Amino acid sequence: MLTIEHLTHQLKSLRLNHTAAQAESLLSMAEENELSYLQFADSLVKHELEARNKKKLESNRRGAGFPVEKHLEEFDYRFQTSITKRQVNQLLDFSFVDNRANLIFIGPPGVGKTHLAIGIGLKAIDAGYKVLFSTALGLVELLELAEIKGELKKKITQLCKYDLLIIDELGYLPMNKQSNHNLFQLINAVYEFRSVILTTNKEFNHWGEFFIDENVAVPIVDRLIHHSKIFMLGGESYRLKSRLG
Repeated sequence: MLTIEHLTHQLKSLRLNHTAAQAESLLSMAEENELSYLQFADSLVKHELEARNKKKLESNRRGAGFPVEKHLEEFDYRFQTSITKRQVNQLLDFSFVDNRANLIFIGPPGVGKTHLAIGIGLKAIDAGYKVLFSTALGLVELLELAEIKGELKKKITQLCKYDLLIIDELGYLPMNKQSNHNLFQLINAVYEFRSVILTTNKEFNHWGEFFIDENVAVPIVDRLIHHSKIFMLGGESYRLKSRLG
Protein backbone atom coordinates (compact mmCIF):
# COMPACT_ATOMS: atom_id res chain seq x y z
CA MET A 1 0.00 0.00 0.00
CA LEU A 2 1.33 3.42 -0.97
CA THR A 3 1.69 5.73 2.01
CA ILE A 4 2.76 9.34 2.41
CA GLU A 5 5.86 8.08 4.22
CA HIS A 6 6.80 5.93 1.22
CA LEU A 7 6.24 8.87 -1.16
CA THR A 8 8.35 11.14 1.04
CA HIS A 9 11.15 8.57 1.08
CA GLN A 10 11.04 8.26 -2.71
CA LEU A 11 11.16 12.03 -3.16
CA LYS A 12 14.17 12.26 -0.84
CA SER A 13 15.93 9.52 -2.79
CA LEU A 14 15.55 11.75 -5.87
CA ARG A 15 16.90 14.67 -3.82
CA LEU A 16 13.59 16.50 -4.07
CA ASN A 17 13.96 17.45 -0.43
CA HIS A 18 11.82 20.59 -0.46
CA THR A 19 8.92 18.73 -2.04
CA ALA A 20 9.40 15.82 0.35
CA ALA A 21 9.13 18.16 3.33
CA GLN A 22 5.80 19.50 2.09
CA ALA A 23 4.48 16.37 0.39
CA GLU A 24 1.52 15.87 2.72
CA SER A 25 0.29 19.47 2.49
CA LEU A 26 0.81 19.53 -1.30
CA LEU A 27 -1.22 16.33 -1.63
CA SER A 28 -4.00 17.73 0.56
CA MET A 29 -4.09 20.92 -1.48
CA ALA A 30 -4.33 18.88 -4.71
CA GLU A 31 -7.24 16.88 -3.34
CA GLU A 32 -9.08 19.96 -2.07
CA ASN A 33 -8.71 21.71 -5.42
CA GLU A 34 -9.39 18.57 -7.44
CA LEU A 35 -6.23 18.98 -9.49
CA SER A 36 -5.64 16.75 -12.47
CA TYR A 37 -2.62 14.45 -12.48
CA LEU A 38 -0.82 16.86 -14.78
CA GLN A 39 -1.65 19.87 -12.60
CA PHE A 40 -0.50 18.02 -9.49
CA ALA A 41 2.79 17.02 -11.14
CA ASP A 42 3.28 20.62 -12.25
CA SER A 43 2.63 21.89 -8.72
CA LEU A 44 5.27 19.51 -7.32
CA VAL A 45 7.87 20.67 -9.83
CA LYS A 46 7.05 24.37 -9.27
CA HIS A 47 7.30 23.96 -5.51
CA GLU A 48 10.73 22.32 -5.76
CA LEU A 49 12.06 24.91 -8.22
CA GLU A 50 10.78 27.86 -6.19
CA ALA A 51 12.23 26.46 -2.96
CA ARG A 52 15.59 25.77 -4.59
CA ASN A 53 15.69 29.23 -6.14
CA LYS A 54 14.87 30.84 -2.79
CA LYS A 55 17.62 28.83 -1.10
CA LYS A 56 20.08 29.80 -3.84
CA LEU A 57 19.24 33.49 -3.47
CA GLU A 58 19.67 33.32 0.30
CA SER A 59 23.02 31.57 -0.14
CA ASN A 60 24.17 34.14 -2.69
CA ARG A 61 23.19 36.98 -0.37
CA ARG A 62 25.17 35.48 2.49
CA GLY A 63 28.13 34.81 0.21
CA ALA A 64 28.15 38.33 -1.22
CA GLY A 65 29.74 39.70 1.94
CA PHE A 66 27.63 42.86 2.28
CA PRO A 67 28.49 44.59 5.58
CA VAL A 68 24.88 45.78 5.84
CA GLU A 69 21.82 45.60 3.62
CA LYS A 70 21.10 48.96 2.00
CA HIS A 71 18.16 48.91 -0.36
CA LEU A 72 17.61 51.28 -3.28
CA GLU A 73 14.06 51.90 -2.07
CA GLU A 74 15.61 53.62 0.97
CA PHE A 75 17.97 55.87 -1.02
CA ASP A 76 17.21 59.58 -0.52
CA TYR A 77 17.22 61.17 -3.98
CA ARG A 78 16.05 64.43 -2.46
CA PHE A 79 19.38 64.71 -0.67
CA GLN A 80 21.58 63.34 -3.45
CA THR A 81 20.44 65.33 -6.48
CA SER A 82 23.48 64.60 -8.67
CA ILE A 83 21.96 61.24 -9.64
CA THR A 84 18.31 60.54 -10.38
CA LYS A 85 16.06 57.61 -9.61
CA ARG A 86 15.51 57.19 -13.34
CA GLN A 87 19.28 56.85 -13.93
CA VAL A 88 19.56 54.17 -11.25
CA ASN A 89 16.46 52.29 -12.42
CA GLN A 90 17.89 52.17 -15.94
CA LEU A 91 20.78 50.12 -14.54
CA LEU A 92 18.47 47.46 -13.13
CA ASP A 93 17.99 45.61 -16.41
CA PHE A 94 21.63 44.63 -15.73
CA SER A 95 22.66 45.01 -19.34
CA PHE A 96 25.90 46.46 -17.95
CA VAL A 97 26.60 43.07 -16.33
CA ASP A 98 25.64 41.16 -19.46
CA ASN A 99 27.90 43.44 -21.51
CA ARG A 100 30.79 43.16 -19.00
CA ALA A 101 30.71 46.90 -18.35
CA ASN A 102 31.49 48.73 -15.09
CA LEU A 103 29.84 51.32 -12.86
CA ILE A 104 31.98 53.90 -11.09
CA PHE A 105 30.68 56.18 -8.36
CA ILE A 106 33.00 59.08 -7.52
CA GLY A 107 32.42 61.54 -4.72
CA PRO A 108 33.36 62.64 -1.21
CA PRO A 109 32.57 60.50 1.85
CA GLY A 110 28.97 60.17 2.95
CA VAL A 111 27.17 61.07 -0.28
CA GLY A 112 25.63 57.64 -0.91
CA LYS A 113 28.18 55.79 -3.06
CA THR A 114 28.24 52.65 -0.93
CA HIS A 115 24.46 52.69 -0.50
CA LEU A 116 23.99 52.70 -4.27
CA ALA A 117 26.60 50.00 -4.80
CA ILE A 118 25.05 47.66 -2.22
CA GLY A 119 21.52 48.40 -3.38
CA ILE A 120 22.37 47.57 -6.99
CA GLY A 121 24.28 44.49 -5.82
CA LEU A 122 21.24 43.19 -3.91
CA LYS A 123 19.03 43.71 -6.96
CA ALA A 124 21.59 41.87 -9.09
CA ILE A 125 21.42 38.86 -6.75
CA ASP A 126 17.62 38.89 -6.96
CA ALA A 127 17.99 38.88 -10.75
CA GLY A 128 20.12 35.73 -10.56
CA TYR A 129 23.65 37.12 -10.72
CA LYS A 130 26.45 36.13 -8.38
CA VAL A 131 27.91 39.13 -6.54
CA LEU A 132 30.85 39.77 -4.21
CA PHE A 133 31.29 42.90 -2.10
CA SER A 134 34.61 43.96 -0.59
CA THR A 135 36.25 47.14 0.55
CA ALA A 136 39.35 47.97 -1.45
CA LEU A 137 41.45 47.45 1.68
CA GLY A 138 39.88 44.06 2.35
CA LEU A 139 40.40 43.00 -1.25
CA VAL A 140 44.04 44.08 -1.24
CA GLU A 141 44.63 42.14 1.99
CA LEU A 142 42.93 39.08 0.49
CA LEU A 143 45.15 39.22 -2.59
CA GLU A 144 48.26 39.86 -0.52
CA LEU A 145 47.58 36.81 1.64
CA ALA A 146 47.03 34.69 -1.47
CA GLU A 147 50.28 36.01 -2.97
CA ILE A 148 52.21 35.11 0.20
CA LYS A 149 50.81 31.57 0.00
CA GLY A 150 51.69 31.34 -3.67
CA GLU A 151 47.99 31.17 -4.55
CA LEU A 152 47.40 34.56 -6.20
CA LYS A 153 46.43 33.10 -9.57
CA LYS A 154 44.06 30.64 -7.87
CA LYS A 155 42.41 33.40 -5.83
CA ILE A 156 41.94 35.62 -8.89
CA THR A 157 40.37 32.67 -10.72
CA GLN A 158 37.93 32.25 -7.80
CA LEU A 159 37.04 35.95 -7.88
CA CYS A 160 36.42 35.77 -11.62
CA LYS A 161 33.59 33.31 -10.97
CA TYR A 162 31.44 36.18 -9.70
CA ASP A 163 29.36 38.03 -12.28
CA LEU A 164 29.81 41.30 -10.42
CA LEU A 165 32.57 42.51 -8.11
CA ILE A 166 31.85 45.52 -5.90
CA ILE A 167 35.02 47.30 -4.74
CA ASP A 168 34.21 49.92 -2.14
CA GLU A 169 36.25 52.89 -0.90
CA LEU A 170 39.17 52.73 -3.31
CA GLY A 171 41.57 55.56 -2.55
CA TYR A 172 41.21 56.00 1.20
CA LEU A 173 44.61 54.47 1.93
CA PRO A 174 47.78 54.28 -0.20
CA MET A 175 49.01 50.91 -1.45
CA ASN A 176 52.49 49.47 -1.55
CA LYS A 177 54.13 48.22 -4.74
CA GLN A 178 53.08 44.59 -4.28
CA SER A 179 49.46 45.58 -3.55
CA ASN A 180 49.46 47.66 -6.73
CA HIS A 181 50.70 44.67 -8.70
CA ASN A 182 48.15 42.27 -7.18
CA LEU A 183 45.20 44.58 -7.80
CA PHE A 184 46.31 45.15 -11.37
CA GLN A 185 46.39 41.38 -11.91
CA LEU A 186 42.77 41.16 -10.74
CA ILE A 187 41.54 44.12 -12.78
CA ASN A 188 43.34 42.78 -15.83
CA ALA A 189 41.71 39.36 -15.32
CA VAL A 190 38.15 40.70 -15.06
CA TYR A 191 38.60 43.25 -17.87
CA GLU A 192 35.93 42.58 -20.54
CA PHE A 193 35.14 39.30 -18.73
CA ARG A 194 33.30 40.37 -15.58
CA SER A 195 31.70 43.58 -14.29
CA VAL A 196 32.89 45.85 -11.49
CA ILE A 197 31.10 48.44 -9.40
CA LEU A 198 33.68 50.78 -7.92
CA THR A 199 33.26 53.54 -5.36
CA THR A 200 36.04 56.05 -4.77
CA ASN A 201 36.57 59.47 -3.25
CA LYS A 202 39.28 60.33 -5.78
CA GLU A 203 38.92 61.52 -9.36
CA PHE A 204 41.02 59.61 -11.87
CA ASN A 205 43.72 62.24 -12.18
CA HIS A 206 44.45 61.77 -8.45
CA TRP A 207 44.71 57.97 -8.46
CA GLY A 208 48.49 58.20 -8.48
CA GLU A 209 48.25 59.42 -4.87
CA PHE A 210 47.22 56.01 -3.53
CA PHE A 211 48.66 53.77 -6.22
CA ILE A 212 51.95 55.63 -5.74
CA ASP A 213 53.20 54.29 -9.08
CA GLU A 214 51.67 56.07 -12.08
CA ASN A 215 52.75 53.15 -14.27
CA VAL A 216 50.21 51.01 -12.40
CA ALA A 217 47.51 53.65 -11.96
CA VAL A 218 47.20 54.43 -15.66
CA PRO A 219 46.53 50.88 -16.94
CA ILE A 220 44.09 50.20 -14.08
CA VAL A 221 42.16 53.39 -14.85
CA ASP A 222 42.27 52.55 -18.55
CA ARG A 223 40.73 49.10 -18.04
CA LEU A 224 38.10 50.28 -15.56
CA ILE A 225 36.78 53.21 -17.61
CA HIS A 226 37.00 51.59 -21.07
CA HIS A 227 33.50 50.13 -20.74
CA SER A 228 31.91 52.02 -17.89
CA LYS A 229 29.24 54.42 -16.73
CA ILE A 230 30.67 57.06 -14.43
CA PHE A 231 28.59 58.95 -11.90
CA MET A 232 29.97 62.01 -10.12
CA LEU A 233 28.18 62.43 -6.80
CA GLY A 234 28.37 65.79 -5.12
CA GLY A 235 27.15 67.36 -1.92
CA GLU A 236 28.05 67.21 1.75
CA SER A 237 28.08 64.09 3.87
CA TYR A 238 24.57 62.78 4.50
CA ARG A 239 25.76 61.05 7.69
CA LEU A 240 27.34 64.23 9.00
CA LYS A 241 24.30 66.30 8.13
CA SER A 242 21.99 63.81 9.88
CA ARG A 243 24.14 63.85 13.02
CA LEU A 244 24.33 67.64 13.10
CA GLY A 245 20.59 67.82 12.45
